[in-house]
Amino acid sequence: MKSPFSLLGSAATLGIALLAAPLSSVAQTVAVAPSSGGIVVYNAQHTSLTKAWADGFTRDTGIKVTLRNGSDTELGNQIVQEGAASPADVFLTENSPAMALVDSAGLFAPLAPATLAQVPASFRPANGRWVGIAARSTVFVYNKSKLTAAQLPKSMLDLASPSWKGRWAASPAGADFQAIVSALLALKGEAATTAWLKAMKENATTYKGNGVVLKAVNAGQIDGGIIYHYYRVGDQAKTGENSNNTEVHYFRNQDPGAFVSISGGGVLASSKHQAEAQAFVHWVAGRGGQDVLKTGDSYEYAVGIGAQSNSRLVPLAELQAPLVEPTKLNSKKVSDLMTQAGLL
Repeated sequence: MKSPFSLLGSAATLGIALLAAPLSSVAQTVAVAPSSGGIVVYNAQHTSLTKAWADGFTRDTGIKVTLRNGSDTELGNQIVQEGAASPADVFLTENSPAMALVDSAGLFAPLAPATLAQVPASFRPANGRWVGIAARSTVFVYNKSKLTAAQLPKSMLDLASPSWKGRWAASPAGADFQAIVSALLALKGEAATTAWLKAMKENATTYKGNGVVLKAVNAGQIDGGIIYHYYRVGDQAKTGENSNNTEVHYFRNQDPGAFVSISGGGVLASSKHQAEAQAFVHWVAGRGGQDVLKTGDSYEYAVGIGAQSNSRLVPLAELQAPLVEPTKLNSKKVSDLMTQAGLL
């Protein structure tokens, strides 16, 4: 694989090249020289995936990457608290509400046009201050001995019915599920979301972590659960011991339960290594980073234009996901509503 970067010039040259590049010029060669200190990435993505990204970027550019790992909510709030004093150069997340939190605080620098041009408009905010780097699909995983195809919910909203009391599960405390609720709020409004969360409190069994939900469904402790797709795909790619008794149901039809969550990457405006930070996000959103998704074992979707996802995944185009503007995903409001419903 030929890198879009080459060690031909200064970091200042890189910043000019990226910021001045026209949208049609995506496959350009960018000049960059490694800085002495490298960059610091606040990473809320899966550690193994981001390490693969960081290693690939350092291999291609010589720029050192230091990862500081945490959760979406934890690191997003930390950046807001640190403000202009944050030591972070780049922020990566699993889900986009944390990106929207930092963006709304005015803490991101605009990304280079060449970086934005690598990703379809549907996988990045219109303001261009951060970009999608991967995606994950909401699914309903179910135990094959407990549910038939005819018994599956047609919509995620159907899980509010009293007929589903005690029969489905989720992990409400995690950023993954809160992103799904954020999409529900954006798509259906506050009244419908409040009613659904109230019914969830009555109907659902809660676990800590999507992987725990998958294990519970596989063991027959619960009929089904709302998780992200890659938990089951990853388990099936290994031994299948936590998923062999399950199948996955994709809601499709632009249902809230077909929501595709965007993992984001952005450069902090306070970064003292702007050129190197811009180069890192450009690399992750481009061919280098997207190929890691295709060949690696994270089983998240590649989102770059022309990028291919792992062959184990149902193609993105077949998911029929609803269109949700990423900046409309309000994590603070969702947290408040879930707390009021007794789920947090």
